[in-house]
Amino acid sequence: MADIINEKESYRIRLSNFEGPLDLLLYLIRKEEIDIYDIPIASITQQYLEYVELMKELDLEVAGEFILMAATLLQIKVRMLLPRSTEDVEEEETDPRAELVRQLLEYRRFKEVAESLTDIEDRQRRLFPRSYFNWHKKCRNQETEIILKEVSLFDLLNAFKTAIDNMPEAAFHEVEEEMATIEEQMEFLETQLKATSQLSFMYIMKTLKNRVQVVVTFMAILEMIRTSRILVQQSEVFGEIWIIRREG
Repeated sequence: MADIINEKESYRIRLSNFEGPLDLLLYLIRKEEIDIYDIPIASITQQYLEYVELMKELDLEVAGEFILMAATLLQIKVRMLLPRSTEDVEEEETDPRAELVRQLLEYRRFKEVAESLTDIEDRQRRLFPRSYFNWHKKCRNQETEIILKEVSLFDLLNAFKTAIDNMPEAAFHEVEEEMATIEEQMEFLETQLKATSQLSFMYIMKTLKNRVQVVVTFMAILEMIRTSRILVQQSEVFGEIWIIRREG
């Protein structure tokens, strides 16, 4: 077990598709189908902190802005829970969540515009002048595919959280050496993908025996995404996540 912990401490995941704290909040709001103008701050704060703890457990580089947002959510939660006197009500009628809602709405607008521009750029990239016949020779070796296509890091963390929550609780504690390394789990995934072109994320997780294997396998998946060995896709929003072998 010590070998696993030591390896985990020396291994950090770095993904270019890593989103920020506002992305996580928007993800949770969509996932829980919450009215953005009436956010249940206590519930959102608890879920936000759970995701931050998951990222820390996996040694994902949690930027200071995530911690700052956690502090902001806790501050808003405290302000909403504390009783206010009549004088406070008269002096301050502003909802403590108002500034956060404003930031979320503004960020969502910028994000939607950026996504629209990305779609336009992608469509334009697929168009070629009629007189240009040798485009395929020049584009043959160019990589334009998005690694995390239609799946955010938070979708993966949500699936990982579900897998962890579904692990049976041990009725006893037995100290034993559990051998599991990221390299071994990457080989395990590659072997599974040789038999089929795609695998269900939850199917893979259900074949694992303990929490250590779940954590290490999830880190192996992130590493294979980072090194372009696999694609991760969803058929629908918040739907089943599929691990797909990359050709070549």
